[in-house]
Amino acid sequence: MGNLQVGGSWELDFFGKNSGHLHAALGQARAAEAERDAARVLLASNVVRAYLQWARLLEQRQVAERMLAQRQQMLSLVEQRVKAGLDNLLEVRLNETGRADTRTSIAALNQQIDASRNALAALMGQPRLPEGLAEPKLGRFKHMAIPQELSADWLGRRADIVAARWRVESARGDVQVARAQFYPNINLAGFVGFQSLGFDNMLKAGSMQWGVDPAIRLPIFEGGRLRAQLRSKSADVDAAIESYNATVIDAMREVADQSQAVSAVSMQQREQGAALRAAEGAYDIAQQRYTAELATYLHVLSAETAVLAQRRQQVDLAAKALFAQVGLAQAMGGGWQPSPEQAVVHSTNLN
Repeated sequence: MGNLQVGGSWELDFFGKNSGHLHAALGQARAAEAERDAARVLLASNVVRAYLQWARLLEQRQVAERMLAQRQQMLSLVEQRVKAGLDNLLEVRLNETGRADTRTSIAALNQQIDASRNALAALMGQPRLPEGLAEPKLGRFKHMAIPQELSADWLGRRADIVAARWRVESARGDVQVARAQFYPNINLAGFVGFQSLGFDNMLKAGSMQWGVDPAIRLPIFEGGRLRAQLRSKSADVDAAIESYNATVIDAMREVADQSQAVSAVSMQQREQGAALRAAEGAYDIAQQRYTAELATYLHVLSAETAVLAQRRQQVDLAAKALFAQVGLAQAMGGGWQPSPEQAVVHSTNLN
């Protein structure tokens, strides 16, 4: 006997079960893509921070090395004054202490510079930084233009918010599936083919046969299980909405904090700039008095101490300003844009 048949089946999706499965799966996939992009933005921000930290430590070391040279000059002058009977050993010991402290600071800075280089290499996925990589300088970094007003449009440019929104869509798809389970499930199965006692009779008209077989599944005795399943999926939607709202609120807080940090550091820089100019003015006066033989060179070096202290603070504030701008850029999405597939309708609060 010969038998040649082709069969097929079709599930009639009258109540949206299959479309719910599709929405849930797409939501999970899009959320995973957005979370991947959020991780990339975080990594890029950390790479910039590590590079800025390296630049800050290098410039701090430059200031510390000048301070060490100044301490050495002051110690030499005090030793000469002691030999001439114009001073005592107390001043020598005090200057030796200051020189030792400065050397300790330089050693600590060298260790921190090595650690910052290692951190940057690790973030770049390398065992060490490439040979010949130019050392960064804070003055070469361009400051970001800060908008006067921050609208809610940037919410769509944060990958973590988009990911949370897709999680809500996925959970809603699961609810659609759970609701569809309460309704009958209708399947159509059919076949068409040939059957005969001999192969030579297989394709004759009398050997052809076909059939259609509808199947209906009624969830009559599963009401309790289905209701529990629907309540569970509905709770998942509520949890996803709360997670989304929390992500939005946290994002707004981050933007507000970083924006205030940028403004606060800018104000600190203005005040510190005035202090630096005053210290440099005093240093110039001390040099003029020394040239006119109205003061000793120790007065010049003492005045320079205040200048170096202000320059050290200037380096810290310059780095702090750049760190705040990196934080603001990250809080506003880091330049990320959703792809057309990831685009989803946004609202700042879901119900």
